[in-house]
Amino acid sequence: MDIEVNYLSVLVAALSSMVLGSLWYGPLFGKKWMALMGFTKEKMEQDKPNMGKLYATQAVASLVMAYVLFHFTFPAQNLSEALEWTAWIWLGFVATITLGNVLWGGRPKELWILENAYHLLSLLVMTAIMYNWS
Repeated sequence: MDIEVNYLSVLVAALSSMVLGSLWYGPLFGKKWMALMGFTKEKMEQDKPNMGKLYATQAVASLVMAYVLFHFTFPAQNLSEALEWTAWIWLGFVATITLGNVLWGGRPKELWILENAYHLLSLLVMTAIMYNWS
């Protein structure tokens, strides 16, 4: 099946993920996330010089994620179906893969819930943007 990718929608979807992430891990749940990760303000200050590289890498990752998500959800007949497929993608891949961090990595389940709520919401928003523009 030939898929004509709407690259503008992919770009905006990727940006939406980063904006949502900056809100989620900033004013909304930043303090809770930092505590669950064991980060201190001092640690965050030490990491500031690397923030440009980190944001650039995350931007590329978000673009790849949006592009792949576009291909998975493009055949949907309507937005509801695209969102349902996205939820299944999250459940089948993201939630299950990241669960290993709790089971084997010793990370708190509250951290898993916080991060996966973001991942699910981000994927759903990205899908809605790309589906409505395509």
